[in-house]
Amino acid sequence: MSIYSTQAGLEGVRLYSIGDLAQEFGISPRAIRFYEDQGLLSPQRLAGNRVYTHRDHARLVLVLRGKRLGFSLADIKEMLDLYDADSEHQEQLRVSLAKGRKRIRELERQSAEITATLAELRELEAKAVAMLRDRESEGEEPSRLAAQEGSKP
Repeated sequence: MSIYSTQAGLEGVRLYSIGDLAQEFGISPRAIRFYEDQGLLSPQRLAGNRVYTHRDHARLVLVLRGKRLGFSLADIKEMLDLYDADSEHQEQLRVSLAKGRKRIRELERQSAEITATLAELRELEAKAVAMLRDRESEGEEPSRLAAQEGSKP
């Protein structure tokens, strides 16, 4: 549940507690404090408690999206910090585009590796099944071999 501040300098500003953010995003308060330590969030203090503004809320959305997409926290911080440094946001867009394209290439490479690994595993599986059937037809412990073949997921 967010609150609205009446403190000087924060009048009428919507504020979130660490618990509010943790609950909304399904993460722990410890994770939020970690992002704070990494310079990704900058809470203010109100009566000794951390309070987060709409800006922190928006940055947390972007941090979590960046993590989900596989960006490092350093990359996320660089992209977020560029937002404040360039009022036109051109450099932020350039950097984000370059990092996004790099991530796409990494994921495409990983996808190709996974596809090749799956093909190789399927080939090994087919050979093993064929060998089991051959041995079974030769009379080598048919019940045990059949049980092993049937244990595939």
